[in-house]
Amino acid sequence: MTAREALQEAAARLQAAGVPDARLDAQWLLAEVTGLPRLTLLAQGEMVLSEEARARFFSLAALRGQREPLQYIIGRAPFMGHEFLVRKGVLIPRADTETLCARAAALLRPGIRVLDLCCGTGCLGISLKLACPNAEVWLSDLSDEAVSLAEENASLHQAQVLVLQGDLFQPLKGESFDLILSNPPYIPSPDLPGLQPEVLREPALALDGGPDGLTFYRRIIGGARDHLNPGGTLLLEIGDGEAEAVSALIGADYRDPSVFPDLAGRPRVLETGIISGVH
Repeated sequence: MTAREALQEAAARLQAAGVPDARLDAQWLLAEVTGLPRLTLLAQGEMVLSEEARARFFSLAALRGQREPLQYIIGRAPFMGHEFLVRKGVLIPRADTETLCARAAALLRPGIRVLDLCCGTGCLGISLKLACPNAEVWLSDLSDEAVSLAEENASLHQAQVLVLQGDLFQPLKGESFDLILSNPPYIPSPDLPGLQPEVLREPALALDGGPDGLTFYRRIIGGARDHLNPGGTLLLEIGDGEAEAVSALIGADYRDPSVFPDLAGRPRVLETGIISGVH
């Protein structure tokens, strides 16, 4: 069987299973099996696959057909021009979150103290450390799996960051920062069952934002008061349709919030900052 024939058959199977971007996902899976770049593989469509390669490819395609996320299957995901290790139990980095990272990167300066709260894979904090090596970057997450994976990704990218485990600000008593950013759980609990099958394979801990989707925004906005330096900035990724509700949570001790759109033009990042400073 040639590479072209294998791709056609796998894409047809994935499409029948309802997989979005079936043809593209088949290409990524065959690239994983052969070790060839995806575009090189397409240019070598008449290449004959070994029986071992063919069997492994269709085994991975079967997993994808069961709606296992592509990133979990191949074990990595791109973010801000870097590749991060991913695995089950930790939220997969998404292109939407690059809007949050880009806004944070615009605020970096040597010596700045940065906290990536609810860090997941560590893609945000590590990307910021790579962009500004003289920044002091801390990462924190409640999940054992996330903390372990963030440490692995930091080691992979040789990023000198500090990773802590705990519930939001709990492991950060007495610490203050110039910039706090977070991509918290923000999907309303009643909406979880209707999510795409792939998303339902990701940890509910990283998705469930409580009855109205705002539980973690309330807690972060409230807790950040004690951990932001005077003039410090708070950046939050926000879900679709949540900009107004999250803005309404900003108290009088914060600056008026600004909202930044993602590449699709949807409100995606809320920025505010402390007026009174740590107290």
